[in-house]
Amino acid sequence: MTSGTALDREVLRDLAGRLVAVGGVVGVVLGESRARNDHHPECDVDLGLYYRPPLDVRTLAEIARDLDNPAATVTEPGAWGEWVDGGAWLRIGGVPVTWIYRDLDTVARVWEGLRHGEHGFHHEAGHPLGVPDFAYVGELAVGTVLADPTGEVTAWQARFHKYPPALGEALVRGLWEATLLVEVAHKAVARRDVTYIAGCLSRAFLLCAHAIHGRAGRWLVNEKGAIAAADRLPAAPEGFAARAHGILAGLETGAESLEVALDGGTILIRDVAKRLHG
Repeated sequence: MTSGTALDREVLRDLAGRLVAVGGVVGVVLGESRARNDHHPECDVDLGLYYRPPLDVRTLAEIARDLDNPAATVTEPGAWGEWVDGGAWLRIGGVPVTWIYRDLDTVARVWEGLRHGEHGFHHEAGHPLGVPDFAYVGELAVGTVLADPTGEVTAWQARFHKYPPALGEALVRGLWEATLLVEVAHKAVARRDVTYIAGCLSRAFLLCAHAIHGRAGRWLVNEKGAIAAADRLPAAPEGFAARAHGILAGLETGAESLEVALDGGTILIRDVAKRLHG
């Protein structure tokens, strides 16, 4: 059954069964928030299509049309960017559904680097901080496998059950950038450059959120909701989300208010570091 806001698991499994019959598709995984049932009603249903090239995009497009999406664009791999990859935006029974391609060879390569703490945030449209390469592993670690005929996707997921300690330590070490961002933002106060200062603070707070998750050994794969998610973890300083959001919401063009905001950011980042290093 479907409604304007939900697709039941049986419908999703039936769809996943059709998708894994397409050339190149190895498995289909339901995204984190839907898998944990903590999504907002307006959230898309994200289906990760784990594949190996060549991917039969033509057949995927036929399935999309059969799902009453005659005008849907099903992209080639890489069309949305190197790290977003590609996929399709659909509606099924009135519910927004996103197919997101995930190359299994990339998953394997990223995992090997994470075991040594190697990671990065990659610029892509729609991602202010950047797409973390470890999202390729984290998405699978916390998702729900809907279809996996060969068992390969499930086997990879089992490997990701334990968060790599080296990644957590690397994310905590990354707090140096948060500190630097606030320091350099002070130089923009005289110019009343609110946009630059807001960007520095936003990136700094998101880096803090990743560091808090790293210390907790919890996957964080998206900027959206990152501050609130970090606030729920034991390592976060008291009032982390309220303080971060309050600083950004209070930005004004006056030099004094900008200095107050940056001083607040400095104190918040320092409090995060104390909790993570304490």
